[in-house]
Amino acid sequence: MAKKILVIASSPRKNGNSTELARRFCEGARESGNDVEIEELRGKEIKFCTGCLACQKTGACVLRDDACSITEKMRSADVVVFATPVYFYGMSGQMKTLLDRTNPIFSSEYKFREIYLLASAADTSAGAIDGTSEGVKGWLSCFDRARLKGVLFAAGALNPGDVSAKKLNEAREMGRKA
Repeated sequence: MAKKILVIASSPRKNGNSTELARRFCEGARESGNDVEIEELRGKEIKFCTGCLACQKTGACVLRDDACSITEKMRSADVVVFATPVYFYGMSGQMKTLLDRTNPIFSSEYKFREIYLLASAADTSAGAIDGTSEGVKGWLSCFDRARLKGVLFAAGALNPGDVSAKKLNEAREMGRKA
């Protein structure tokens, strides 16, 4: 049965390495017959959450920007994939800001059950993703019907195009199995 998959690419760079991982994941997921959409946060207007909690009563954020449509797409997706560069051992600011804006989904009947994380970093150590991974797990702990199904990390990817063919193939294969 085909799944509705939303891939959120949060690199601020055009053709960034994490975005390339996201695109390969999408290729694999489409090859398996899934309905796949990619949302690139680059160029989107996503305001900071004000913490007013009005969304807990109304189910919608009082701020009007691109985050509203993205969070609605998240709510109705079967699978959500986050792709981010690792900056200072954490996720991109764009991704963190979007995650903060998902508060309206928290108390709703969200559909997603599977979460994937794709990340790239200039750092070559395997542990460079740890802070990013913990951040996603912290967010996910608020959504008890969903689980982290897969993580792919491409270390040593500083400049666009630095992700190895092996990691790009792994992302495609992960998408096929999603």
